[in-house]
Amino acid sequence: MIRALSIKNGRRFSTSAKKITVIGSGNWGCAIAKIVAENAAEHSQFSSEVKMWVFDEKVNGESLVDIINSKNENVKYLPGINLPSNLIAERDLQTSVQDADLLIFISPHQFLPRVCDDILPVLKSNAAGLTCIKGMFVKGDDIKLPSAYLNSRLNIPVSALSGANIAKDVAAEEMSEATIGTANEEAELWKSLFNRPYFSIRTVPDIEGVEACGALKNVVALAAGFVDGMGLGSNTKSAVIRMGMAEIIRLSQTFFGETVQSSTFWESCGIADLITTCFSGRNRKCAEAFAKTGDSWDKIEADLLNGQKLQGTLTTMEVYEAMEALGVVNQFPFFAKVHGICFKGEKVESLLELFQENELKN
Repeated sequence: MIRALSIKNGRRFSTSAKKITVIGSGNWGCAIAKIVAENAAEHSQFSSEVKMWVFDEKVNGESLVDIINSKNENVKYLPGINLPSNLIAERDLQTSVQDADLLIFISPHQFLPRVCDDILPVLKSNAAGLTCIKGMFVKGDDIKLPSAYLNSRLNIPVSALSGANIAKDVAAEEMSEATIGTANEEAELWKSLFNRPYFSIRTVPDIEGVEACGALKNVVALAAGFVDGMGLGSNTKSAVIRMGMAEIIRLSQTFFGETVQSSTFWESCGIADLITTCFSGRNRKCAEAFAKTGDSWDKIEADLLNGQKLQGTLTTMEVYEAMEALGVVNQFPFFAKVHGICFKGEKVESLLELFQENELKN
């Protein structure tokens, strides 16, 4: 298939096929954008130019958007990684999405309402979306995962990607895998866009299960960080992971019903992502600092995350609100305990009491 080409700043781009926009540009956003842009340059079904919306900021007095476009590197959030030249940073959100056929959402989930408000007037009616976002939206007993929230706001089909992925390792092309939850008719499209020699994709027809794992594992990662902060070892952390996984499965099925498939928890988005997050990642790191210093979450986020957002504490609040609304707090002592340590002044050491109190429940 021959594609028409245009030239922009010396680069040649396709003017046909499906146009792609990545909404978000943190370390994981850039890692995903790198993957997508590499595949877009190789597959004729995709336009070779990929846009990435960047919340512009100054880095050493220079626009981050301009730096990415001139140096092909996000020097603040993913330094040292060469981004493809067909990946174009865009500072205006509406401009970045107005012609897009495929939208990849990868911003912190608390920003999604504003993103939806901005893009709805220019969104193509036949667009499709995929979310890489970890979190949920809770109002009492009304619980929505990002795909459902985006679908309700934008009226487009939305799939979900999650997996055992540390952004810098994926960007450095270390072998890893991820799971895409998607409708069967869209599975091959999304797999073509994301599958790389170093990034293996499996698809499952369980969007909610993929997202539930991705959201809830960050709460367990906080508990793993508490273990590290107390100076305890792998035995204790493994026990925390086991107990946390048991409650993730039961919570997912409590919140989202029988549509969540048990087999999804054994995909990369499930147990593999949980293990990775409990040994690496920002939630574990920040929780370790919380246990050691007693500093506020805001201070820890400011000190350790270089402008990025901590998702685990927000998800902990949202999950607890949902459990309260459904009257099931007592059925989930692990998640209730993490909430108590994070926000109610309970001692970090009280996490260990769970192993004596909840033998039959987990």
